[in-house]
Amino acid sequence: MLAGAPLLYAGNAHAAGGEITCRMTFELHGWSVFYKKADGSGQVSCSNGQHMSVHLRSRGGGLTFGKQRIEGVGKFSGIFNIDSILGTYVTGGAHAGAANSANGTVMTKGNVSLALSGTGKGWNLGIDFGKFTISR
Repeated sequence: MLAGAPLLYAGNAHAAGGEITCRMTFELHGWSVFYKKADGSGQVSCSNGQHMSVHLRSRGGGLTFGKQRIEGVGKFSGIFNIDSILGTYVTGGAHAGAANSANGTVMTKGNVSLALSGTGKGWNLGIDFGKFTISR
């Protein structure tokens, strides 16, 4: 009976740690003419004290046109460890602006969700879909 105790404890490690909140500040620059391409960087900080510098890459398409440089904030949910933020998310969003650009996107990767919002310079108009990759 005691031999199974470590397995039971290990299986509940996720629940024992509890969900944490993570926030990302980022800068993203790119362009779109049906195809959308953007790259950037960010800093992630979590409620448990973990921090990480990240690289951002967005690729997709849709009815979208523009060129922009965005600074913004991302809020993660469904996180138990900062490493959970890494990977590729499915994206979809709408954006519009002239001179001052605005962007809002919600994306998911399994149980992890990320809501991005930001403002910046450039012009853009459209709706798009694609993938957003966060790496070290």
